[in-house]
Amino acid sequence: MTTDLLLRGKNIKLAVFDVDGVLTDGRLYFLEDGSEFKTFNTLDGQGIKMLMAAGVQTAIISGRKTPVVERRAKNLGIPHLYQGREDKLVVLDELLGQLNLSYEQVAYLGDDLPDLPVIRRVGLGMAVANAAAFVREHAHGVTTAKGGEGAAREFCELILNAQGHLEAANAAYL
Repeated sequence: MTTDLLLRGKNIKLAVFDVDGVLTDGRLYFLEDGSEFKTFNTLDGQGIKMLMAAGVQTAIISGRKTPVVERRAKNLGIPHLYQGREDKLVVLDELLGQLNLSYEQVAYLGDDLPDLPVIRRVGLGMAVANAAAFVREHAHGVTTAKGGEGAAREFCELILNAQGHLEAANAAYL
């Protein structure tokens, strides 16, 4: 974890996550009846809960729309869910207006080209380890974990650490 990433994480008030390839491994599973399912990592979910407990707001912005993501967001208590929205920067503008926040107060975790405009604009824009090479190249930082395999947890812990809350968040379970 570099000093630059810690400095960028210090003033984050909103953490935003892409879904496919970030909160999941990026694979899409379709059943014969047309329904789909996704697998999520419980480590990521716990990291998001710890972040919210420390006072950081959370959001999901996904280009795809599926009830599975709605259920996951509800289970985790993520209050801001935007699905079926390809222009993620427009969505973020809407959300920042509602929350009265600036781009510098936002952290974003993504993996592919539709995430890049947001990654480049926010205070802390990161890519998962298995993100597209071009996205990794333009992100402020890259997680060591892959999407769906703890990358979101790593991202959350970076922010918690930068804000001096990680030790207390972990100690709450001792």
